[in-house]
Amino acid sequence: MTTPVTLSVKWNKETYEATFIPSEGVLKLKVTLQGLTGVPPERAKLMAKTKGLWKGILKDDFDLSSIDYAAALSASKTETISVMLMGTADKIVAPVKKIVFLEDLPPEEIAKVVEPSGLINLGNTCYMNSVLQCLRPIPELREGLQKYNGGNALVKYLGNTLDSLDRTSESFSPDMFLMTLKRQYPQFGQTGPQGQPMQQDAEEFFSHIAAECAREMTGGDTVAYPGVDNIIDATLGIEMTETMTCDEVPSGEEVSTPSTDLSRKIVCNIQGGHGNETQINHIGEGIELALKGKVEKHSNVLGRNAVWTKTGRISRLPPVLTVQFGRFYWKETPESADHTGVKCKVMKPVTFQSTLDIYDFCTDDVKSVLKVSRDKAMAEEEERVAKRLKSLEDAEKEADADGDAKMTDNDAPSAMAKDEVGLEEKEALAAAVAMSMGVENGTPTSPLKPVGPGLPPEFQGLYELFAVVTHKGRNADGGHYMSWVKSDNKMEKKNGEEKGDGDDDDACWYVFNDDEVSPCEKEDVLKLKGGGDWHMSYLNFYRAKK
Repeated sequence: MTTPVTLSVKWNKETYEATFIPSEGVLKLKVTLQGLTGVPPERAKLMAKTKGLWKGILKDDFDLSSIDYAAALSASKTETISVMLMGTADKIVAPVKKIVFLEDLPPEEIAKVVEPSGLINLGNTCYMNSVLQCLRPIPELREGLQKYNGGNALVKYLGNTLDSLDRTSESFSPDMFLMTLKRQYPQFGQTGPQGQPMQQDAEEFFSHIAAECAREMTGGDTVAYPGVDNIIDATLGIEMTETMTCDEVPSGEEVSTPSTDLSRKIVCNIQGGHGNETQINHIGEGIELALKGKVEKHSNVLGRNAVWTKTGRISRLPPVLTVQFGRFYWKETPESADHTGVKCKVMKPVTFQSTLDIYDFCTDDVKSVLKVSRDKAMAEEEERVAKRLKSLEDAEKEADADGDAKMTDNDAPSAMAKDEVGLEEKEALAAAVAMSMGVENGTPTSPLKPVGPGLPPEFQGLYELFAVVTHKGRNADGGHYMSWVKSDNKMEKKNGEEKGDGDDDDACWYVFNDDEVSPCEKEDVLKLKGGGDWHMSYLNFYRAKK
């Protein structure tokens, strides 16, 4: 029989239509079905659902031409010839995209899929290279530089250098940027006795570049926020409010009028207080210490000079927070011949984590806004935990349905208590959500104000680490700078398991040693706390968690 026959084939939950010629045999039919379902012929078992075909499982030597298909079709209630296919399909993974070889890609596309490119050291320029690599993943800065059409050569070459790093997989030479830097800031062109370029301070370079960009990248697309008129201060700017209280007037009766100042970094004081009586072991302790200090000034109440305590607090938060570890300081040398002093480095270890909570360093007004979002997040987390516990309890009750699943009289009070606790949690969650939406007791209130440009109203004051500049060596005027930068790519799987269990844990980091780039892990970065001759953190860059 050479007339084509159409079958309705049921396999798992799917139904396929297969057309075959009976005279070609059973094997040909199975090959046709393999093309539809992926079930290989040796595993395919066919059973007839329509009467008049064959009995049981179709054998490979059965003559399909012996079947009266017209009679079978007329006798079918579904008006189709139906069969059932049993068997497991081979796992066929078809390519989602066309395969493209790396060597066929243009340079800018290659740069996106290989390790990021490094910067060539042009003579003790590791201070510059390390900071540039940390500025590279700041989208607000990159967008501002791409839109910049002013005449400042340093700002232009900064944008060109960062863009060039994205377009090539090879190491890039920032010679034009360096030449312009030395022309506009001659201190970066200083040389030693033998004419070799001198090592410079990475923080000084960062501050000068930020100041230059702030003067140039103004207006236009700047984030709309009171007191912000440039991209740099909209991205890095920290408004500090300082109050002073006279220590010699009882009960803090004399307090100066608060003053505000703008900074683009906060300092972590790692030397301790006066006489080093205060021990600093953690970044939070160092920041708190740096925000306080003692000064001597005139007291109107006492009519003479007195000791005052100044306390700084953050009144405006940035999208990107920079923390400088006070590793270097100037030590006086009165016994030396020239009395010029000497620059020293603090080697002591100061730990830091991948997340920095800035809440305790903020003004009361900022805290009040952050607290609403933090309370809301905590209430939602408690609600999730409560639901999870309830689902576990329900599962246990179902498992004990055949036993003592019924509640006894002694169990009733505890169950009522659980219901009351759950009700309180729901009310707290509803209150937090209502407050965040600007509603209280059913009456609309003013919505939460953002605590900084580009920050959402629900920001909780948490920042995640994304880049670190480190310094190695005991000589403050020498040594070597490197940068450690977090990538958007995830770590490769090891032994079939994903590295880490969260977005922060499984992110890949890269260490930039000028033109040498190599992957590393978050644990390697968190070891950069100092305390030895290895690299230690000097500048930490954090971005707001959203």
